[in-house]
Amino acid sequence: MQETDLGMMDAGQLAALFRSGEASPLEATRASLARIERFNDAVNAYVYVDHEGAEQAAKASARRWGQGKPLSSIDGVPVSMKDLTEVAGMPARDGSLTTSEAPCESDAPPVSRLREAGAVILGKTNTPEFGWKAVTDNRVFGATCNPWDTRLTPGGSSGGAAVAAALNMGVLHQGGDSGGSIRIPAAFTGVFGFKPTFGWTPQWPPATEPTLSHIGPLTRNVPDAARMLNVIGRYDHHDPYATRGQPDDWGVDMDCDLRGLRIAYSPDLGYAQVEPQIAARVREAAEKLQALGAEVEEVHPGFESPIEIFQKIWFTASLELWSQCSEHERTLLDPGLVTNARIAERWSAVDFFRALEFRARLTQCLEDFNQKYHLLMTPSVSVSPFEVNHEVPPGSGMRDWEEWAPFSYPFNLSQQPAASVPCGFTDTGMPVGFQLAGGKFDDIRVLRACHAFMQAYPPRFPTVPDPAQTG
Repeated sequence: MQETDLGMMDAGQLAALFRSGEASPLEATRASLARIERFNDAVNAYVYVDHEGAEQAAKASARRWGQGKPLSSIDGVPVSMKDLTEVAGMPARDGSLTTSEAPCESDAPPVSRLREAGAVILGKTNTPEFGWKAVTDNRVFGATCNPWDTRLTPGGSSGGAAVAAALNMGVLHQGGDSGGSIRIPAAFTGVFGFKPTFGWTPQWPPATEPTLSHIGPLTRNVPDAARMLNVIGRYDHHDPYATRGQPDDWGVDMDCDLRGLRIAYSPDLGYAQVEPQIAARVREAAEKLQALGAEVEEVHPGFESPIEIFQKIWFTASLELWSQCSEHERTLLDPGLVTNARIAERWSAVDFFRALEFRARLTQCLEDFNQKYHLLMTPSVSVSPFEVNHEVPPGSGMRDWEEWAPFSYPFNLSQQPAASVPCGFTDTGMPVGFQLAGGKFDDIRVLRACHAFMQAYPPRFPTVPDPAQTG
């Protein structure tokens, strides 16, 4: 048999090898653990690795495959969980000094579903404190670094998951997205990230602002994302916001072409400032989608920047978190989180109510727009990755991450599905991504278009993370 690097395989390839007996889940798990051992010191993607538990789960999976009785198509596939997600037997530090090192007693819904499917949980990936910002650093574990250039941020808040996906330290990686936390790091690291329709991927305990938060995958390709969604994208009564109606197979239309799809391409949503090289790569991607058969029209959806509306909701969530802390705990919090919480103290209940009213109008605007266009295409992020341990690009004059990520949080406000797709590199070798968003419950169409693009224009991934390596 030709020697195969199991550490570079995707979930579909691994399942085929498990089925044929050419490789075992234990071998695949050990390959993932070896990659974590090799790369993690340089990038700090994982904050907890369960070597013993992973090997035990892999051995059990190997027995099932040997008997011809796998639990699912991802039985034995190595996965990671974001550190905001509770995993029984593992701590959930949430990137905060206010939390305990004690292991969790129960599994969150995505963990339960993955265990039932036989997936091998490797450990937990890094996040900013309580996921409050779009870069990944905290006072407990430090900063996660971009594998394309470890002097730079991978974005956040699912930065650890994105870096793990870029370096294949495990195959399927769970992220969470309340304002872009899957799509932003996917764009900064050159992987695929997908935020499903709100409520289709249940979670519990709730996020800091539960009506904005979507659980989703970060992977190297779209079929692997669909495989993960086929497991975690199922109704769970523990989540009071969970909804039914998920597709039986999230990848059902994966092999369809783009003919008949009407895509609205908005380079800046009518109000955003975008770095020229990012704008150029995304425009080239729009032209490529058209060459693949889609009808692409440059047009704006017609709403004003919702940054103030998002901040009213997001900062109020920080205030609620801050208000639950003791005086000592407040001194341990990220100063930026505290600043936002104190800003929210000045707002009234009427201010918050008006933000909710605007959110409803924005959602109506986008849903109306999707009656004419199947998908809306934008850049994923307006800037290139910048130095670690900064919330905004140094020297930019910006104060909050929402200013450099104007394309992501509108679709958390609207609760619509949206993805980030890698589409090339800047002249300095840093990844660029474009975003595709669809109407509510139109997740299959978003995945179909993303897969068609990535099949035609396969991404490339980093090899060895190095401060001197810029692509």
